Amino acid sequence: MSTNWRISSFNGALLAAYFIPTWTIIAFRIMVSPIHGLYERPNISVGLFISDHLHLAAMTTIRFAWLFALGRLTVVAFFAIFLVFITRASLRKAGGCDEALGMALAIGSVISFASMIMASQVGEPAAMRLHATELLMLLGTAIVLVLERPVQPVTSVTSGDLSLQQVALQQPELPYNR
Repeated sequence: MSTNWRISSFNGALLAAYFIPTWTIIAFRIMVSPIHGLYERPNISVGLFISDHLHLAAMTTIRFAWLFALGRLTVVAFFAIFLVFITRASLRKAGGCDEALGMALAIGSVISFASMIMASQVGEPAAMRLHATELLMLLGTAIVLVLERPVQPVTSVTSGDLSLQQVALQQPELPYNR
């Protein structure tokens, strides 16, 4: 079994498996029909907040809906780039894919947090639970990503460079060898 998967890479791949299809479908529904897509179940808190608190005109609401869809598609794009990067073992072990995952987590967290705040303002408990759950998933992965260090490369030492102290440290300590 291959053991070169980091916890943050595995967790990021699981998040990408959720966020890529879900947020892509939501964003495309908003792009096809901005007003109708903004008032569907995953976006109802944002739509109600815009209409109740901001009192935007119809064209401005459409522009805001498209901008909201663009933000979701940006998160999807960063998750897709992350998935491409983790297919290479050398990038995955060294943590070279962490930047794409970090950007997806940062932008996605901001969108989920803002949506959660808007849901609490308009009194939508189901939408607030949805956005809080997404935010907790993103923040959990961000914490794992921050705390997990990349694998350090092992340096090999040639036999000509070995000193007595290095040889002593390389010997296994057996229970009868004390």
